[in-house]
Amino acid sequence: MDHIVTVQDAVTAFADFMEPTATELEAIELEMPVILADVELLDAQIVTLDRTPTELDNRRIRRARRRALAARVALVNRAAGASLPGGAA
Repeated sequence: MDHIVTVQDAVTAFADFMEPTATELEAIELEMPVILADVELLDAQIVTLDRTPTELDNRRIRRARRRALAARVALVNRAAGASLPGGAA
């Protein structure tokens, strides 16, 4: 008789020990503004996939790009400030 090992993997893939740790959840929370800004940028770009972008679409994309960049800069600055001794940025 052949044993099916993949069934066990499918059952244990969602075991309790596979939950994210508190540290991982904190990292996700810190990156959430970047994630949301990227989603907003993607939404603005998706709207223009099947048509010629209007001036309003172009402004929306530029604004979303600036927000995404600002969110990334804020995340990098926060990470750099946290890693410097004495709290200096």
